[in-house]
Amino acid sequence: MYKEILLAIDLNDASSWAKALPTAVQLASSFGAGLHVMTVVPDFGMSMVAQYFPAGYEQQALQDAQAKLDGMLQAELPAGVQAQRLVAHGTIYKEIVEAADRLQADLVVMASHRPELKDFLLGPNAARVVRHFPGSVMIVRG
Repeated sequence: MYKEILLAIDLNDASSWAKALPTAVQLASSFGAGLHVMTVVPDFGMSMVAQYFPAGYEQQALQDAQAKLDGMLQAELPAGVQAQRLVAHGTIYKEIVEAADRLQADLVVMASHRPELKDFLLGPNAARVVRHFPGSVMIVRG
């Protein structure tokens, strides 16, 4: 049923992967699908903000995210399970949708917390991925 599964996580929030990672691993194992785990380093939003950070800050943030993702997956993936690791940089939901398109993912798995009032007004990343990704999206409640 699924051939490529993308799991999107926030490395700074264990609830984004604590339940979603085992779910994605089980789905990938059940269907013989490829598993891709990604995290997104948010951009500054406006170029004016970037001038207040030291030169090379974004590159260092990407390298740190890659190292943290590698360490987390080494510790949390069951033995024998392989996952491609992806680190993106930009607007979170856009990067997830673009990566899923590039990978030709059949399914995007992400965690979501219980919505708060601000989420109904602004829309969390999970809701935006659901709206913008043309494929299936599984939301795992954290």
